[in-house]
Amino acid sequence: MLKITSAEFLQGVADLRQLPKNELKEILFIGRSNVGKSSLLNKICGRKNLARSSSTPGKTREINYYIINNQFYFVDLPGYGYAKVPEQMRAGWKKLIEDFLKRGSPISLAMQLIDSRQEPTPLDLMMMDWLEYYEVPYLLVLTKADKLPTSKLTKQLEAYKDRFHSQLTNGGCCAGIVPFSIVDGDGRTELLKRIEGHFEHSPRRKKEAV
Repeated sequence: MLKITSAEFLQGVADLRQLPKNELKEILFIGRSNVGKSSLLNKICGRKNLARSSSTPGKTREINYYIINNQFYFVDLPGYGYAKVPEQMRAGWKKLIEDFLKRGSPISLAMQLIDSRQEPTPLDLMMMDWLEYYEVPYLLVLTKADKLPTSKLTKQLEAYKDRFHSQLTNGGCCAGIVPFSIVDGDGRTELLKRIEGHFEHSPRRKKEAV
């Protein structure tokens, strides 16, 4: 299993011309505002304050790069779906993220975070469509799993497997569904194993937007 021995914030990117010159493998973290991306990043890395969430949901508009073990990047994409964000900002977010995804290599794997207590939002589904279109392997990570009783979490997991059966099979890009809890760390070992497994995959082909 992958062991994280060092994790440091590298830089924020508001324009793709600012991307790190050192092109290493990237693990993406994607999800709506308040889904728990910062908490998940911190838990995986074993650091309390590596990733910090904004006090104003939806305010952070940069792609944040963290260098892990001096070998690869964790990349935290801006949260989406916060109602008070102006339409112009949402449009800018859409272009930035879509242009980012269509680069192909060096993206190795994406973590699509969804609150385990809720149904996927239209923006969650749109993001999954983008990941499928640009052929980005991804995991559905059901956050805040500790807030559900075990029986309800099991039912929710089965419901997600049924709903996204085609993405999980038939050549879809979804590599699995992993419940995650920052309280007890459930799911951390599984995510680290999945990350390690995707580093050996050959680079993806670039695909142009339509």
